[in-house]
Amino acid sequence: MELEIRDLSKRYGKKTAVRDVNLTITPGVWGLIGANGAGKTTLMRMLTGILTPSSGRVLCDGIDTSALGEAYRDALGYLPQSFGFYPEFNVVDYLEYVATLKGLGRRAYCGRIDELLELLNLTEVRKKPIKKLSGGMQRRVGIAQALLNDPDILILDEPTSGLDPGERVRFRNLLSEFAQDRIVLISTHIV
Repeated sequence: MELEIRDLSKRYGKKTAVRDVNLTITPGVWGLIGANGAGKTTLMRMLTGILTPSSGRVLCDGIDTSALGEAYRDALGYLPQSFGFYPEFNVVDYLEYVATLKGLGRRAYCGRIDELLELLNLTEVRKKPIKKLSGGMQRRVGIAQALLNDPDILILDEPTSGLDPGERVRFRNLLSEFAQDRIVLISTHIV
């Protein structure tokens, strides 16, 4: 698996948010580190296909991701900087909803949800409304939704914001294990 970024740029009128990025990403954990406003989120949104680049291309194993379409999206897991959820959803309802949107069958996602709740220390709050969870727990629910489809490429925008120090260590260990044969790209402004 290889993700190649060629001359990627994004302009908004006269403002350039991302300029001529060239990078080849192979399996492992990769970090985008920079100040707020440096273009990390814009770059990640182009990599996921949410934003169309002004110029340049993103290739997955040598094929333009726009040509891969759904096959590329099926291989992605994405946690945006702030993810939305319906306030009335509890944790399990939300994860089942997202799994359905991702095209996962009930048989595939039921066991996966239980596994992720255990992995992310959310089992005890599985039936609690997401809006009543702490910011750190909400973030872990967001991480769980990104991992639902067991993606080959995991893109996480500021994944540790709101996590306490112990959860950050658990998360770092989880990502290290997960990235053995997959691409994990994380953005942060805090090292």
